[in-house]
Amino acid sequence: MEHETDETPRESTDLPTSDEEWREELDDEEYRILREAGTEPAFSGEYVDHKDDGSYVCAGCGAELFDSETKFDSGCGWPSFYDTDTDRVETRLDTSHGMRRTEVLCAECGGHLGHVFEDGPEPTGKRYCINSAALDFDE
Repeated sequence: MEHETDETPRESTDLPTSDEEWREELDDEEYRILREAGTEPAFSGEYVDHKDDGSYVCAGCGAELFDSETKFDSGCGWPSFYDTDTDRVETRLDTSHGMRRTEVLCAECGGHLGHVFEDGPEPTGKRYCINSAALDFDE
């Protein structure tokens, strides 16, 4: 499903409130990742090698999440960013699959984006490892 990203993000009151509404709003892959905390296969996503200038926004609600200037090639197989506006994302402990990781979620709609690790480049040392299906791009 193609999302319009040249508009301002929807207000929180305009966001789907039920599982059924989210299923109508998102395609199957977006739903699996954003609402069920899925992960796309490494090197399969649309934005892994994407280099255009602009903003990466949440595929669920359109909230601006990452600036293309912070994107870097980490070699991990997912789009990686070294910085974000911390008001736009939330983090929480993820202990799934027998691991301890920090999950990254959209602060606006609560959609699962990926994970953040402490092995990124300066100036932050962070690597936000994000699923392409959780993102849209706004030039």
